[in-house]
Amino acid sequence: MGTYVLKRIMTIVPIFLIATLLTFGMINLSPVDPAEAYFAAAHIQATDEMLEQKRHEFGLDQPLLIQYVNALIKICQLDFGISYVTNKPVWEEISSRLPATIQLTIGSLLIAILVSIPLGFLAGIKKNSAIDHFSRFLSFIGASIPSFWLGYLLIFFFSVKLDLFPVEGTGTWKHLILPSVTLAFPLIALYTRLLRASALDNLQESYVLFARTRGIHEKIIMGKHVLRIAISPMITGLGMNLGNLLTGAIIVEAVFSWPGFGRYFIDAIFNRDAPVIQGYVLLAAGVFLVSNLIVDLIQMYIDPRISRKGRQYQ
Repeated sequence: MGTYVLKRIMTIVPIFLIATLLTFGMINLSPVDPAEAYFAAAHIQATDEMLEQKRHEFGLDQPLLIQYVNALIKICQLDFGISYVTNKPVWEEISSRLPATIQLTIGSLLIAILVSIPLGFLAGIKKNSAIDHFSRFLSFIGASIPSFWLGYLLIFFFSVKLDLFPVEGTGTWKHLILPSVTLAFPLIALYTRLLRASALDNLQESYVLFARTRGIHEKIIMGKHVLRIAISPMITGLGMNLGNLLTGAIIVEAVFSWPGFGRYFIDAIFNRDAPVIQGYVLLAAGVFLVSNLIVDLIQMYIDPRISRKGRQYQ
């Protein structure tokens, strides 16, 4: 198992290198001149001499291979360059905004898990019951409603009409409720559907029949065996969605004026702030790779069958 885990860790390195290469190529193949974008963000009418000097400062007059190697070395040191707009290190800007996005991510994940696990599992073991019909209706609604529209609906009813929660900003736990629910709602639909389908499949497995013939109590079978195996696809979904939540909650942060990483990325796109865009993409890639690795390790612990498959490939 240890060798399998090490191999999984080693696969992260070439994938991340590919991500850095694609990001580097995307920025260099773009028709936008970084030197011109720098002065445009500062609202400075640059002369040709100023542009040449700035290109030399950025190292753009060097061969592409040397530029990529230098960029890779800096990335390994968490140095994504200087923002064209704020003239501050990109990592410093990112790290100052990450806590707000992490707070929103954790809040939405907790809501999604606390709602979808009991709802999806009960819907699976009680097929065609009232709770099953409700879970399918909720999944349909959650997959259909756009996040920005749901956010505005929640603001209208719970902030404007009922005056229960703040409209925007941060500060207290009340500020976190509406954006977390907005971000969690499509996850609840997805995880409920995944858990329901997985529970239905596992109820047909031979180990359930064998446990029943041994006289094991039904609650033990459902809780200790079926739920533990059925939750595996949901954990996979958590790993895939963690990157989306952490780096992709752009719409929700914009609707609720949440001072997170997503809004920073939107501003960078409009300002053509290439170092920030590069830092965002690479951070997203890193989060996806690490979260999926963690999910694989958790699944190997929860489902012994995955662990055995891993040992077969050693």
